This record gives sequence, structure tokens and C-alpha cells, in this order.
Amino acid sequence: MKEVMSSAEQRMKKSIQSLEDEFNGLRTGRASASLFDKIKVDYYGTPTPLNQVANISVPESRLIVIQPWDKGTIGEIEKAIQKSELSLNPSNDGKVIRINIPPLTEERRKDLVKMAKNVAEQSRVAIRNIRRDGNEELKKQNKEGELSEDEEKRGTDNIQKLTDRYIETINSILDKKEKEILEV
Repeated sequence: MKEVMSSAEQRMKKSIQSLEDEFNGLRTGRASASLFDKIKVDYYGTPTPLNQVANISVPESRLIVIQPWDKGTIGEIEKAIQKSELSLNPSNDGKVIRINIPPLTEERRKDLVKMAKNVAEQSRVAIRNIRRDGNEELKKQNKEGELSEDEEKRGTDNIQKLTDRYIETINSILDKKEKEILEV
């Protein structure tokens, strides 16, 4: 029973981590280096994460400065940012790329909140699927005689408590992201 619980908890933690990673890529009205986590730059023929070819800093709340370690990659970095889904317009002075983060329109904010809610719901579904897998494993162990019915019931209750805790975590992460998106 302990293996089932720890396996379920590990998988639930990964779901939460995945949700947080997904939310980091959602653009809010604030400048954030994590916006560029998924952007890959063609670095001498190899798609390379942007943060591995340049220093990304946020000197002001609406400005991002990207300083490539190799000045020859500045054009590729600029192209990668323009091709991304971020809708940002980089400007380059030959040494660094500056990106002003424009304030979001009300409509765009609402769209982002919808996207965030969808991502959170996918995470909740993943957590519930993990719960189902754990409960099925407990039933299987009961049928094979490895667990008594009382142990199975206790395990099922524990998995439900774990599920409730992780669903609550997802809800609080979503609330925080919603506030961040709607903040003017």
C-alpha cells in the first residue's frame, strides 16, 4: 500500500510542476525571464534553449534585456522571439536585444485567464487519473490477497485525501496566476 501511495504522490507532484511550468510560459503584463523558457534558438544548426545562449535580465517591470554571449547569434535570437507565440517585438542595437512588454488589453487578459483555467483543468484531470490508477492498484492487491479489505479502504481514503490536497494546490496556483494576469 505504501508503494501505491508514494507512486501516486510522486506523479501528482510532477503534475503540479508541469502546471507551474505551463503557467510560467503564459504572458502577463509583467516582464519575466521565464517567458522565454520554451524558445529555442538556431545556434550553429542546433536548436538550443535561449537561456543557454544569452543572459536574460529584467531591469524594469515592463522591459526585458537579452544579452547574447556570442554576438553572432543576435539575429537568430531576434528571429526566434518574433516566431514565438508571445507576440513580442524585439529591438536590437547590435549588442543586446531589448523587449518592451506592452500592457495587455482587457480582451487579451480574459483570453489568458481562459487559457490558464483550461491548463488547470487538465492538471485536475491528471490528478484524478492518478487517483483512479492508485485505487485500481489497491483493488488488484486486495484480489491477489496482498491487502485486506480494511487496508484497501484505508488506502483509498488516503489517496482521496492526497487528491483533495493536490486539487486544492492547483486551485491556489490558478488563483494566483489569475490575479497576476488581471493586474493592470
